[in-house]
Amino acid sequence: MNKIDRFIIKGLLSITLLVLLLLILIFIIVHFSENVDDFTDRGATFNQIWTDYYLPYIPEIIRLVLPVAVFTSCLLLTGQMAQRLEITALKAAGVSLYRLMTPFLLFAIISAGIVSYLDGFVVPLSNKQRIEFERQYLMSKSDRVDTNKIYRQESENTLLSVNYYAPDEEIGYRIQLFRFDETRVIETLDAGRMEYNQELKHWEMYNTTRRVIHSSGYDISSEARIDTVLTILPRDLARTTSDIFQLTYPEVVDYLESLERVGASEIGLPRIQFYGKLFYPFSIIVVTILGVSLASVRRSGGTGFILGAGLAVSFLYLAIMKIIEPFGAAGTLDAMWAALIPHILFLGVAMWTLFKTPK
Repeated sequence: MNKIDRFIIKGLLSITLLVLLLLILIFIIVHFSENVDDFTDRGATFNQIWTDYYLPYIPEIIRLVLPVAVFTSCLLLTGQMAQRLEITALKAAGVSLYRLMTPFLLFAIISAGIVSYLDGFVVPLSNKQRIEFERQYLMSKSDRVDTNKIYRQESENTLLSVNYYAPDEEIGYRIQLFRFDETRVIETLDAGRMEYNQELKHWEMYNTTRRVIHSSGYDISSEARIDTVLTILPRDLARTTSDIFQLTYPEVVDYLESLERVGASEIGLPRIQFYGKLFYPFSIIVVTILGVSLASVRRSGGTGFILGAGLAVSFLYLAIMKIIEPFGAAGTLDAMWAALIPHILFLGVAMWTLFKTPK
């Protein structure tokens, strides 16, 4: 079996690389044709388009299409072996389908590891450059989530209100800070604006009015400028729908913890985005089991039938992921389970198909 294992792995590698290259080229050509007018209208040069956008985009494209490429290679290679009766000969020689699947699973696990590493540490760095280019040359509207009427819980007994926040300048306008005990507000602080000092790592508030409230009334004082020790950071105020895709796995965990700490609203979306990234590589293993099971039986339709079935499965897999995702973002389902359910469902289908396939 060692020779057959090497043959299968070499075949999977060559077909996967070929399909991957084709999908990358198709994606870039289609995307460029759809957005060439925006590129030219907004003054982007060809060198900028290629070096600042499409080259950084390639790791993200690989992450997205590698499961499809591996699935296609499994279908093609297994289907060819089935049509040439090689699988029948191996079974007659005492090689079970489970043993035959070993190199396929090994290849799938390695591919899943590659996708996980890309997703966790390579793609976020390239996405920063790509997303910045999109904001400048492609996006007709901002993907900003919070800029107006921002409320954050600075600590257990402190609430912060920011009427408007300018993320590029790291400046907030019309600030209100409320401190309270168990029963009542004990202090308020109003400021015309606050700016984040990157060198000293703290917020500076300007044109402030402080009111200390007590049982007989309140004391009021004003200052032109004060330094604060707020635990809230600029990233806690400025959120975008693309934040998760620009952070490594450790940074994402820290980011989600900071959102929960400051009481940010609508954190279901970044949570489902994170879990979606985290579990996405598992799909490669699922479709590998399913692909080998489907293609290991000789069928009258040949390779065309196998590829058609594979395309239908891939579309259905992606559709279910996208259908369930909004439930996790809205909080109807736990974000982790919303990301896991499609993979568990199709793993069940794959195992059932494997069980029904002649061994």
